[in-house]
This record gives sequence, C-alpha cells and structure tokens, in this order.
Amino acid sequence: MSGAKASEKAPSTNWILQHPTYQQMKELNVGESEQIHAAFLVYMDLTEVRRWKEVSCVKSLDLQVVLLEAREKDGSPVHTVLPLPVHQSLCHQSIRQVLDRGFPMLLCAVASDSTLVYQRMTDGLVTPDPPVGPFEDAGRRQHRKRRHHR
Repeated sequence: MSGAKASEKAPSTNWILQHPTYQQMKELNVGESEQIHAAFLVYMDLTEVRRWKEVSCVKSLDLQVVLLEAREKDGSPVHTVLPLPVHQSLCHQSIRQVLDRGFPMLLCAVASDSTLVYQRMTDGLVTPDPPVGPFEDAGRRQHRKRRHHR
C-alpha cells in the first residue's frame, strides 16, 4: 500500500525555475546562473515583501549581469539594484558603470542561505546619520579622539 501512495505523488518541481520572471531573466543571457538566482531572490523580496513598484529586470551589457529597476513607492525615483552573490567580487569600475546609469543605486548581497543585505551606493562619500541609542555619546567621544590624533 505504501508503494501505491509513493507512486501517486506528483514529482517535485522547483517553482522558481517555472516562474515567468525567472524565465525572463534567463532569456537575458548573462550566463551566470548564480547571479540570475540572486536577482530573482531580490526581485521576489522587492515585489512580495517590500512592495516596491514597477520592478523590472534589465541586462547590463558591460557587466553581464541582471540589474533590477524599481520604485520604492509610486512617484519616487527609479533605483537600480545590483543583486550579487556574496562570494562574487565587485570592482570600482563595475560600480561606476552602474552609477553612470543615472539612477540611485542599491547593491544587494545575497548569501547562500538567501539572506539579503542592501547597501546604498553613491558617487563619493556621504555623511551617515548620527548613531542612535545608548552608544551615541561614546561614538562621539571616539570620533573626537580620532580627529585630534590626526
């Protein structure tokens, strides 16, 4: 009886490979399957979790990667998102090519366990927001010490 039940089970399929957006990304022919998988995970996070608008995938001819373009909310500027597996390196020239597209840029590092870490990339140095919480005063003291020792 248990053999009959096993044969009645439908074969398991990987739904990601069947998803229309994943198929669209594959058709861009970037050649790097790990980067396509990373781009798809970021696509799903942006559309299903973060509810970003107008999320689309485009091919970077220079970098041979899938980039995502999206708006955080209606009326906000378009952002370029570069999904990148964590083990893949990125050089300054690659960052420059994405920044030269003219849109604000997010780099999304994708770990093998599907953890996503977003970083906002800019052209030049940006002053961060001051630290918050109980460590704020200690951080300011450290910053003053470093400034005085230069």
